[in-house]
Amino acid sequence: MARGKPLIGLDIGTSSIKIALLKDGKKSLEIVGFGRSDLAPETIVDGAIMNSTAVVEAIQDAYARARLKTKDVAIGVSGHSVIIKKISLPVMTPDELRESIQWEAEQYIPFDINDVNLDAQILNQKAGERGQMDVLLVAAKKEMVNDFTQVVTEAGLTAVCVDVDAFAIQNIFERNYEVPSDQTIVLANIGASVVNINVIANGVTTFTRDISIGGNRVTEEIQKQLNVSYEEAETLKVGGETGGGAEAVVPEEVERVVSTVCEGVASEIQRSLDFYSATTVDGSIGRLYLSGGTAKVPALQKVIEGRTGIPVEVMDPIRGASFDERVLSHDYMREVGPISAVALGLGLRRTIE
Repeated sequence: MARGKPLIGLDIGTSSIKIALLKDGKKSLEIVGFGRSDLAPETIVDGAIMNSTAVVEAIQDAYARARLKTKDVAIGVSGHSVIIKKISLPVMTPDELRESIQWEAEQYIPFDINDVNLDAQILNQKAGERGQMDVLLVAAKKEMVNDFTQVVTEAGLTAVCVDVDAFAIQNIFERNYEVPSDQTIVLANIGASVVNINVIANGVTTFTRDISIGGNRVTEEIQKQLNVSYEEAETLKVGGETGGGAEAVVPEEVERVVSTVCEGVASEIQRSLDFYSATTVDGSIGRLYLSGGTAKVPALQKVIEGRTGIPVEVMDPIRGASFDERVLSHDYMREVGPISAVALGLGLRRTIE
């Protein structure tokens, strides 16, 4: 982990706010604090904040639940306002890349270059064929970044780092799992409205894509087809039981609705992986790891495995971490594990000393 002052990982998701603070313990990564606060439907739509007051209040609530004192945070962005591309450029130094990236990026970014924040990372330090090097280019619309940093400021915190959700997932995965150097793996973070796909080959990101589909689709279909409330649909989605208006709902009905939507999610993931396989020399994938709140849907793992033919495993972002059980119960952290991955990955960020 990089040296420097710890930052709070703040995941501003479509359905909830997650906050995490980490520090290096003597033997393992330690979760100092974790807080979560749910958002009402339509508060954030397609990555756009529709009700900033509600988001500010949820950030403050999650921060209070986490019982933290530090104010500096790292936030994550994703969705159609974020573009990530692996490009090939003539070999140059990092300083030269910083100076030239603005005009180099223009041909790859479908937005006005003046409307985005740009960053780039050299993937291979050694020159390849014909003096070329691989560079990972990231562009995020300034309007979205400004909206996110604004609610953070209004909540009384300070955004000092803006990361990408897919990379935050990769960071916490690498902290907990041994990344195979000879195998291609996929990290699929399935949130309420976006699926972040990150294909890692030989330990390096080679393909990313954000798909506008997620767990909300499952909830909406359960609501519509089984005539239950949003809260009851959320409970039924992850295999729970509920009373009230859902008393007449039988497990087979829920399973039918969930499986239909999961097939759609799996189909979109397969389409992205087919595209990756068609554009690379060795497109074989060894394993796919799921994270995000929708990873808790029991049918999803099986459906994706059946559709893609790839072994699927639900990622455990807290398996290498410790925490004070007087503050955070083991049962609670197990429950929130899948949805905590982005916040924990962001929490690995440090200020530069």
